[in-house]
Amino acid sequence: MSSSNTSGSREIDPREIKVLIVEDGDEYLQNLSTFVARGIRYTQAKSGGWACTLLSTLQPDLVYLDMRFDRTPNEALLGDLVGLTARFNGDVARARAFQQDNQGLFVLRALRDAGFHGPVILSYDFSREERRFRALSDKDPALSYCPDYADASEIQAAIFRAVGRRPP
Repeated sequence: MSSSNTSGSREIDPREIKVLIVEDGDEYLQNLSTFVARGIRYTQAKSGGWACTLLSTLQPDLVYLDMRFDRTPNEALLGDLVGLTARFNGDVARARAFQQDNQGLFVLRALRDAGFHGPVILSYDFSREERRFRALSDKDPALSYCPDYADASEIQAAIFRAVGRRPP
């Protein structure tokens, strides 16, 4: 449940895109702040609960959201484990795996419920699950995705496209 701001103590440029990265590790923060930094200011939350807490003070332009949270403590995971366990016929292990594998969607719902209506980029490859993504984006038109294996230029383009700006 930490927050990291990669910009140090420099002054805030009002033209910078404020991105909230929600992930269970530090990979996205490290990679994006190193390779996709120009014109973008990053802040990190390591759980959905912490991300929702940061919304009011940060007021991000965009959320960059990991899908799988297998390093997050169980108590910090969002979602109804009891309901999921019933859905998986009492198999708690399968329910927990589903909760971890799809935590990004639980976080997305929490962010929307907390009042964030801006664009969200899920870091996940939906290319083999086009119907699934279409169903998600039909319900949430501000949702897009960028595969985990995308390079810096693809991620930068996705971020600027999502917020309706041209890269610097």
